[in-house]
Amino acid sequence: MARETITKVVVPVAGMGTRLLPATKSQPKEMLPVGRRPVVQYVVEELEEAGLKQILFITGRKKSAIEDHFDPDPELVSTLAAGGGYALLEELRYTETDARFFYTRQSVPKGLGDAVGHGREFVGDEHFVVALGDSIIKSPDGSSLLKIMIKAHLEHGAACTVAVERVAPDEVYRYGIVKPAAGQEDQENFDLEDVVEKPRPDTAPSNLAIAARYVFSPAIFEAIQRTAPDRQGELQLTDSIRLLIQLGHKVRAVCLRPGEQRYDIGNFESYFKAFIDFALADEKYGYLVRQYLKRKAREI
Repeated sequence: MARETITKVVVPVAGMGTRLLPATKSQPKEMLPVGRRPVVQYVVEELEEAGLKQILFITGRKKSAIEDHFDPDPELVSTLAAGGGYALLEELRYTETDARFFYTRQSVPKGLGDAVGHGREFVGDEHFVVALGDSIIKSPDGSSLLKIMIKAHLEHGAACTVAVERVAPDEVYRYGIVKPAAGQEDQENFDLEDVVEKPRPDTAPSNLAIAARYVFSPAIFEAIQRTAPDRQGELQLTDSIRLLIQLGHKVRAVCLRPGEQRYDIGNFESYFKAFIDFALADEKYGYLVRQYLKRKAREI
């Protein structure tokens, strides 16, 4: 297959965040702070590191704060500069980017598959990335999982490549779970025979869960159109990926590497853990946080 360059990415951020109420009643969950940055800023920085410069957000109600966050703010910059707030000005460098941001609205929440389908006109006939806006992928060595996924996707001529991570067997019912092709179960980059949305632990084909990052060819849009809604009337992206396999398309997976971690900001337990981990790793405040936690641990 001829080498291509992938530059476009669709970032679904239309979810209501009900499991994080009341914190998300008036702000998007993607804007909740993890350490000193909101969740979605980590996602965008990951995309830019992978060379993805055209970013389409699939938004919904009460999501305008995401647009505001990535807009330059000349008035704020002027105020900080006049007051000598140069250290704070450095914190706004993320707005000085050559990435282009686009927005479209999923007015009715009809599932992740429907949200991705809203990107069809933006994508056209190009391969593209989907990155969930409420999940952070942390790579300890600073390397890009998405670069690895894109390279594997193009080299193998895949219609879909998903990131996967191992989860506890009794937790598989929370995720889309993949079935590796026979003989490839122990590989880090492999073909898929099947993928199942939230299976029961006794029927799950593996404990490898889809981890919030995807690379697609435009074939996914036809699959989404042909996907039946679930019992809640939503289109599950996992079901559309399964249909790609059934239609004979090549679908592959890339495992998160040792030390690589996905933080899913979907409930308070995972949010608290993410905040603690990022606070501990903070270059400026990490030492102070570690000392505080050591003192608190003695009181527990």
